[in-house]
Amino acid sequence: MLSTTPVDLNKVDKKNIDKELLRVSIIGELDTVNLYEQVAALTQNEAIRAQISDIAKEEKTHIGELQTLLLQLDQEQADELEHGKREVEELAGK
Repeated sequence: MLSTTPVDLNKVDKKNIDKELLRVSIIGELDTVNLYEQVAALTQNEAIRAQISDIAKEEKTHIGELQTLLLQLDQEQADELEHGKREVEELAGK
């Protein structure tokens, strides 16, 4: 699991710090979702499964919040996200 920042922020241009911090935060949230979903899948206790699954869902909301902030700061990221969405839709025949 992520326990340290995978980027040396001292080497990041100051104008890009916030974007990198948001990306690192997204990585951490994704890692947490994976952990909680694995725990929920492994437990035999339905109450634990329900609670952990709910917590994983909340982490997914955090990812959406962080991504929204990132897309406000990084127009290239926003454009490429939309480009990727269109590519998937074209390949799926939509």
